[in-house]
Amino acid sequence: MKRLLLLFLFALAASSSLHAQWFSKTYPLAAGWNAIWLAGDASHTTVAEIFSANANVTEVWRWNPNPDQVQFSTSPSTPTTNSEEWTVWKRDDPTEQVLQRMVANSAYLINNAGVSATNITIKQQARAPANTWLISGANFMGFPAAGTGANWPVLSSYFASFINGGSTGLPTGTKVYKYVGGPLGAGNPLQVVTTTERLDPDKAYWFNLATVSNFSGALAYETPGSGGLLFGRTLTSLTVGVTNRSTSSLTLTVSLDSSEAAPAGQPAIFGAVPLTKRVFNGATNAYDETPVPATGAAPAYTVSIPAGGRANLDFGVNRASLSTNSASYYASILRLRDSAGLTDVRVPVSVQPATPAGLWIAQVDVSRVTSTNPDAGGTSGSATASNPIPPTSPQGDSTTRVFPIRALLHMDANGTARLLRQVYVGRLVTAGNPLGLTIAESRILGAGASDVRPTRYYDPMLPAGSSTVTGAGSFAAGASAVWTITHAYNDPVNPFVHAYHPDHDNLDARFQPLGAGKESYTVTRVCTFAFTSAPPDGSTVSGWGATVLGGNYSETLTGLNKVPLSVSGTFAMRRISEIADLDLTTP
Repeated sequence: MKRLLLLFLFALAASSSLHAQWFSKTYPLAAGWNAIWLAGDASHTTVAEIFSANANVTEVWRWNPNPDQVQFSTSPSTPTTNSEEWTVWKRDDPTEQVLQRMVANSAYLINNAGVSATNITIKQQARAPANTWLISGANFMGFPAAGTGANWPVLSSYFASFINGGSTGLPTGTKVYKYVGGPLGAGNPLQVVTTTERLDPDKAYWFNLATVSNFSGALAYETPGSGGLLFGRTLTSLTVGVTNRSTSSLTLTVSLDSSEAAPAGQPAIFGAVPLTKRVFNGATNAYDETPVPATGAAPAYTVSIPAGGRANLDFGVNRASLSTNSASYYASILRLRDSAGLTDVRVPVSVQPATPAGLWIAQVDVSRVTSTNPDAGGTSGSATASNPIPPTSPQGDSTTRVFPIRALLHMDANGTARLLRQVYVGRLVTAGNPLGLTIAESRILGAGASDVRPTRYYDPMLPAGSSTVTGAGSFAAGASAVWTITHAYNDPVNPFVHAYHPDHDNLDARFQPLGAGKESYTVTRVCTFAFTSAPPDGSTVSGWGATVLGGNYSETLTGLNKVPLSVSGTFAMRRISEIADLDLTTP
């Protein structure tokens, strides 16, 4: 069984993007050039769609930090299409529209060609802060500053815990610039005074500082992944690590925001995540779990972190309160704010009911072959002209080596189990281009038109020309799922068919088609996957019954012999995607 699991090392990079926790931010743009910091991810739609209602926005430039760029000297970098540091979208020039989508934790230059200020609102997915400072000294970035307007922290105070070499704070001589509108030139971007400038969390700033750092604020957060707290269908606990970089003790307030409704084409949000805080109780030697309060609710959930200290915030989810519908998706936003009024961080949280819905790949190891002929008498039978394969021992024979079979399986929200010949995972061509599964290549966006690289999974277990086979049963311990696969006598993958052998090409001497039973026979396979609560070989497999399903495999074949043949072994399967919907449009 351990050997089976080696084949399941598939990349799940797209998984964290399958669903989202939504919020909207409005960015004021002065006439001329502005810089914004997009903390969340807006790649669910295109740049053209984001600014479709703002005709005065004529150009959008994204800064791509490049470790090999020319060092920041006396002024910020000027956008140019000849530089790898910039990717551009120009409304009126289709040849200059390389920038297609806006991603999280990125700085953007936006040209408002109108004569007056305007506002743009961007709906985005919550993301934890992430900054990468470059030794080149050219750093264009933003920060999760707390407050609003006059309450934003002063820039020098925000950076009091910034470590550069053996000192803290921004080094003497550090120049910081911001865009204030108007044409690019000596007055835009404008150098600011760090002791008076208040840090706007929606703006991007240039920092003339050569350093290597990941500083985003006084508190550094370690989340389980870029998707935040993804409980999925099986996880019951996750941890967020928090380090206090400042020289003072800070109190962290933890709360939960509701997600906005998902935009068109994205998975609908069923409700808020029933998130709990987990605190270890030494008296009971177990965790006490209580709900994380909504933002502004009392009593507040607070955690004190000493100067230079670290805390682990353990979170759980109350799965008993979730819907029994596998398609239900719960999403919220975890808010983390410090007592110094410096940072306000949003981390996405999501969970789904624990069901087997989604796309799975199974590895079957066939280890026994048995004849169901009651008269075989334990001896091998003889081949006949109509059935060239002799029967085997009724007791069953162990194979000299394991014979591997792979299978693609999908369970939808209604509990319908299917075997698949092939499936594509990526953004669909339907409205909104949601991430999804389809059996037809024409129903999915190619790599050039999507921010997600499409992936094809293929397994020739089914007959040629067959896309899916619906089975009976379920994916649960103690239950079985059964599929009947029929290989017609002229199916190219039928074992009797050999296209270049005159005795097995299903053609007569005049090269006219022959019927069934002449040179080839219809073969029927009844495949049974019997799920067990533990690995059948007695081994220990982490996640068995949740992230890993498996058990005993058996298959009965008719048409290969005058009597049915049976094979058996074990199987294990892992989930590739939790998407319950499958586009069954015929290829």
